[in-house]
Amino acid sequence: MLRGVITDWGGVLTTPIPDTVRAWLTAESIDWDGYIAVMRPWLLGAYNGHAERNPVHALERGDCTAAEFEELLASRLVRLDGVPVSPERLLARMFAASSTVPAMYQLIRSMRGAGYRTGLLSNSWGLDDYRHADFPSLFDAVVISGEVGMRKPEPEIFHHAAAALGLAPRECVFIDDVEANIAAATACGMTGIHHVAPEATTAALSELLGIVLR
Repeated sequence: MLRGVITDWGGVLTTPIPDTVRAWLTAESIDWDGYIAVMRPWLLGAYNGHAERNPVHALERGDCTAAEFEELLASRLVRLDGVPVSPERLLARMFAASSTVPAMYQLIRSMRGAGYRTGLLSNSWGLDDYRHADFPSLFDAVVISGEVGMRKPEPEIFHHAAAALGLAPRECVFIDDVEANIAAATACGMTGIHHVAPEATTAALSELLGIVLR
């Protein structure tokens, strides 16, 4: 019996992360190809089992500070005008164009209204992107990777998130926009929904639970 829904933050309850990052790169005249050359191996490494020396892995687990990550990333990026990229509040600037998605907020609140427990499970790139003031109306439990020293797709963090809701993994639906995280959650016993768009996620969740959600 499904009793809870756990959701990711960036790219699920917010606008797509690639769109947000591209807006930042454009605003600061940072070379897109150069950004991809730096970030792609870091992101791939964070999910391919070779994450122990990976900057993204370290940031999301809280093994390095946001400031340390910002210094490293800024040193690898190139502006089109040749001016150095400032590391000052780089992550806040990166996610400045991010906005929340009202339809997904409504979906989570509808789940709570229907009696389901709701939780957030997010890999953190600093804390500036979160709308903390919204959390009480959305979630019964909040798990942010850098605060617990674990990150998706590590199995332990999925068990931790379920336990934070007082549930077993098999009682939880997990929503994420990264397929590797869905695969890891289902391997732990959760039911996964790969998020692509609010309408599709709402329809999938409604069908799964046998209730009408809006």
